[in-house]
Amino acid sequence: MWSSGSNLLLRLGGVLVGIVLARLLTPEQFGVYAVALTVQGVLMAVADFGLSADLIRARNPAPRAPTVASLGLVTGTILTLSMAFSAPAVAAALGSPSAAPAISVLAITLLLAGAGVVPFAMLQRRFDQKTLFLIGIIDFVVSTTITLLLIAAGWGVMALAVGRVVAQVGSLILQFALSGERPRYGFNRAEIGSILRFGVPVSAANVLSWALLGIDKVVIAILLGPVALGLYVLAFNISAWPMTAVGQVVRSVAMPMFARTLHQPRDHSLGGAFALTWALSLPIAAGLGTLASPLVNVVYGERWAEAATVLAVLALFGALRATFDVFVAYLLAHGASGAIVIVQVLWIVALLPTMYFGTMWFGIVGAGAAHVVVSLFIVAPAYLFVLRRVGAHLPSVGSAIWPPILMVLPAVGGAILVSALIGEQWIVLVAGGAFGAAAYSLLSYRWIRRRLKRMRETETASDPHLGSEDVVTT
Repeated sequence: MWSSGSNLLLRLGGVLVGIVLARLLTPEQFGVYAVALTVQGVLMAVADFGLSADLIRARNPAPRAPTVASLGLVTGTILTLSMAFSAPAVAAALGSPSAAPAISVLAITLLLAGAGVVPFAMLQRRFDQKTLFLIGIIDFVVSTTITLLLIAAGWGVMALAVGRVVAQVGSLILQFALSGERPRYGFNRAEIGSILRFGVPVSAANVLSWALLGIDKVVIAILLGPVALGLYVLAFNISAWPMTAVGQVVRSVAMPMFARTLHQPRDHSLGGAFALTWALSLPIAAGLGTLASPLVNVVYGERWAEAATVLAVLALFGALRATFDVFVAYLLAHGASGAIVIVQVLWIVALLPTMYFGTMWFGIVGAGAAHVVVSLFIVAPAYLFVLRRVGAHLPSVGSAIWPPILMVLPAVGGAILVSALIGEQWIVLVAGGAFGAAAYSLLSYRWIRRRLKRMRETETASDPHLGSEDVVTT
């Protein structure tokens, strides 16, 4: 509970801070920082090198810790220097030369991440979620406070980079202090081979995961520039609200349930988890898409108005991502991690050309549409194919697709009608959102309740020692 609760709280806090920053920064400044974060994201995916995961899974981590610490520090130093010295050239290649200073400052985070591999891994290994939550909260507060103060002082984009670095320094100190670990370095040749054999594939998988949600930023930065990227990133972040609101909660319930039903001959657990996720994320996505214009204008300000069009497209992608998260959890519970990698590779191969031509022909709206098209016609069928191969009962998934769609249509229609009858945008946002939420709640209440009951029955049947009071149903 601490893990899902803390993640949800931090994500909600991030949404609120994003609103404040959008009010203080221009789309161009937002885009410049997005370029810097994109570069950092690529190298951060490499920086961990699977070192923390290696310590977490090790039967006896103590003898490996000094070698892991040394590898983390060396990797972090090399990547930091590479990112700092190449910042001007990389920023220019991404169409935003003004991002170079922010890239150089953010490079320090790679060194800090490498230095903190051991204490972070030890806290995770001990399932010390309370301590990790405390560190996360302090990191968030420090980063937000410094960023806002520096923006007020006129630092612009650099305020975000400096705030991020200072907060990470504080987090590193807390990780060492609260984990009981001390910096210990050494090289054991007998350990290095196994560490690298495990770490290289993990690092490649991290880069793959980044590419799925980062390649669009690279394409937009190169083809359209920082202003368009700033507008797109804002819309993309808003479209992730279904994941923020639903993903963590459902994942915390779904993964244990999938594990318990692992050996059932007719496993309907995926259908139940999918139904709940789809029924909760679809209305959020529909509301974001329908009320995109008043939402962006009222909450973020009129200078971001152009982001509303792409948000209307990306909203559906946010709901699809939430359901894909459930598919991944099911595959992991069944030990089918290789199938996940295959789907992700197929996803990237299909997304790259679609994203490039969509952006070139239709701008940021085309970029958003590329995500939706590839998700619907490539990724979803691919996931369903591999799910069927591991024994998932797909008819129970299929039967859960249409009811939420049919129930959300009247809610969307009502919100559109409210928008047409009312002129003031803030009233449209409040009234349209309230009508849509009320209409969908009334129409879906009994259906969702039946699905929750089936999920509980499925979990209880899979483990006869569980009583109904032991089953988490959200």
